[in-house]
Amino acid sequence: MVAELAGLGYRSPMARSKPRPDVVRPPAKPAPFDGAPPGATRAARTPDPTTHFGFRAVGESEKAPLVRRVFDSVAERYDLMNDLMSLGVHRLWKRALLDRLRPRASASLLDIGGGTGDVAMLWREGGGGAATVVDANPNMIAVGQKRAAERGQNAGIAWMVGDAENLPCADRSFDAATSAFCLRNVTRLEAALAEARRTLDFGGKFVVLEFSKMSLPGLSRLYDAWSFKVLPALGDKIAGDRAAYRYLAESIRRFPPQAEFARLLAEAGFERVGFHNLSGGIAALHWGWRL
Repeated sequence: MVAELAGLGYRSPMARSKPRPDVVRPPAKPAPFDGAPPGATRAARTPDPTTHFGFRAVGESEKAPLVRRVFDSVAERYDLMNDLMSLGVHRLWKRALLDRLRPRASASLLDIGGGTGDVAMLWREGGGGAATVVDANPNMIAVGQKRAAERGQNAGIAWMVGDAENLPCADRSFDAATSAFCLRNVTRLEAALAEARRTLDFGGKFVVLEFSKMSLPGLSRLYDAWSFKVLPALGDKIAGDRAAYRYLAESIRRFPPQAEFARLLAEAGFERVGFHNLSGGIAALHWGWRL
């Protein structure tokens, strides 16, 4: 059994000197994602050094704009997107994530890439202390702020536009950190893990929920068919954006499998690392402690 958070006093989250807008107003509704960064031409693409964007190799400087275009496109339908990708059970997975943390009023939470606020609101509703949501996409933050206001949760949640690889938060400023369905979209995964650890106080726990590698071969073939044939077609019909949904399916396959991601957590300095498969490995919970 993994011991849960204990013995830590509340520490208020501290932002760096970067500006923190109270309200982020989304830009005009974006055009469907077309697979290219804004203003890019083929001649301008110089993938050196390279990373992956779904199954495609791109330059590291290109990935963040490409990912932002995807989430600009899906922000208003983010819950529907997760329903389609998780076959409707992502809400149960998020509750399982919170069960790993056991929220309490004296503990503060950083939710990395949590733009629509689902995890932060569950943390607060479960008795947790102050929560801070950081997301690179202003559209996602705007959707989250609207939803939190509708549920009367804005008073307990701070919202920040920021990069998971360069978090706008002070060292050791949170008692717990989470990331749900975010890390497969970052450019440098090792940098994002190091940043999560940096912001945790000693004794803090980091819990990640991410789509993963299925452990049941028969279901794996069915899920591949759903992901690469049905899901993009539904994205085209429902959201008018086949390319965005194709990327999301591809990004799942490029994320490290469970044991490899556990190794990356350990290499980033986390201790007592573990993971637990959900729904036959469609997703997995990963955790580690800063000790």
